[in-house]
Amino acid sequence: MHQRSICVFCGASDGNSPAYGAAAERLGTLIAEHKMRLVYGAGDVGLMGRVARAAQANDANTFGVIPQHLVNWEVGKTDLTSYIVTENMHERKKVMFMNSDAIALLPGGAGSLDEFFEVLTWAQLGLHSKPIVLINTNDYWDPLLALLDHVIAQGFAKNSVKDFFKIAAMPEEAIKLLL
Repeated sequence: MHQRSICVFCGASDGNSPAYGAAAERLGTLIAEHKMRLVYGAGDVGLMGRVARAAQANDANTFGVIPQHLVNWEVGKTDLTSYIVTENMHERKKVMFMNSDAIALLPGGAGSLDEFFEVLTWAQLGLHSKPIVLINTNDYWDPLLALLDHVIAQGFAKNSVKDFFKIAAMPEEAIKLLL
């Protein structure tokens, strides 16, 4: 039987609110409790480290993918169930995506935005139908949602672009949407 794998895109920093770290830890715990595998960027810092340590503490399988140039910066977490070092960021995203059944986006920076927009674009182009869920901790993603509304209002996307992802306020709600 196939174990459901959830790809989590998130920051290599903790951000300015303790709520972000708490959401990452809760998501990692829920992934384990639902007997799913965590697929993520293999870092041991910021929200990445928090989600992975919580998943590991609750006996989840963990699958980390990190490009060689980030092994030191993001502190590659080598004690994962599976740890893969890629040549570059493009390969990292491809391996993470190919090894997941669904995608969750916690707060993060430019890298997380890049990851989100790539999987969103692929969904819009019909290249996949995997669930994508934004975890909107403390309304973190509200400016992104406003930007998408602006893009639609200006005629650069149809309103249907918002059909390719769901929004969850809390990790518990996200897990239900990812199952």
